[in-house]
Amino acid sequence: MQIVLQRVLQASVTVNGTMVGQIGQGVVLLVGVTHSDTPAQATWLANKIASLRIFPALDGRSGFDRSLLDVGGQVLVISQFTLYGKCAKGRRPDFIAAAKPDLAAPLITHFAQLLSGLGLTVATGQFGADMQVALVNDGPVTLTLER
Repeated sequence: MQIVLQRVLQASVTVNGTMVGQIGQGVVLLVGVTHSDTPAQATWLANKIASLRIFPALDGRSGFDRSLLDVGGQVLVISQFTLYGKCAKGRRPDFIAAAKPDLAAPLITHFAQLLSGLGLTVATGQFGADMQVALVNDGPVTLTLER
């Protein structure tokens, strides 16, 4: 699994003009799944993201001192098969490394449920849909995680 994490002040996702997910302060997670990914990887990533210290201290000092759990942050999970796009040859990305929907969709749902089970408020996009994601990046802080 590959994840692009963006710390945000707020974010939302819209499908066909209808908002399907919205969060306040927290993170947007763009999640890509490949063929060999497992629920164990999703568990590791959920625990890592929930406890990753990427928010400033209460006293306003700069730095990374508090986690999503510490700040009561929210999470917006967006499926993103294009994270596995390879652009080495030709002019069109190759998505052979991206998992098929029958593997990816349940794993992304499982990942979101794991985050919720850790006590986080979680919103999601709609798997396979043409989504428009709006966000206010905070920092900006953008990290990549892979497991």
